[in-house]
Amino acid sequence: MDSAFAAYLEKVRAHRSELRDSVAAVDGALAAPVTRGGAWRERVRAALAELSHDFEAHIALTESPGGLYDNVRSGDPRLSSAVERLTGEHVRYRDAIAAYLLVLEHGGTVADLPVFREEVGELVGQLVRHRQLGAQLVYEAFHVDLGGSG
Repeated sequence: MDSAFAAYLEKVRAHRSELRDSVAAVDGALAAPVTRGGAWRERVRAALAELSHDFEAHIALTESPGGLYDNVRSGDPRLSSAVERLTGEHVRYRDAIAAYLLVLEHGGTVADLPVFREEVGELVGQLVRHRQLGAQLVYEAFHVDLGGSG
């Protein structure tokens, strides 16, 4: 592995930590008691906004030309289907995060907050699994452990 790509993987590793923290912040916000006056809603909105930003950075980092996924495909074509799965998840998760943010940012009515909380909680679990699959892909392609849990 050349030094430029090793440095790039360090950037991926650092961003992975940021994304983990953003996912954890959403989970923590969801776990707080729902209060009157919108404090819970604002906390969840702020955490989702940060997650949206970090997830967009994740997509840019992994899908950019010459980036992680291009290197995986060229270095080990048998992993191309795993790359396609992860990029497909990017679209689905980006859309889900944006939809939940719209509800919270534009005064949309969250008629059933427990259901909303459950749905966003399920998304959090899916994002944890996505990160795990991404780390596994990098390990299989380059025998590099990205570190960090989940």
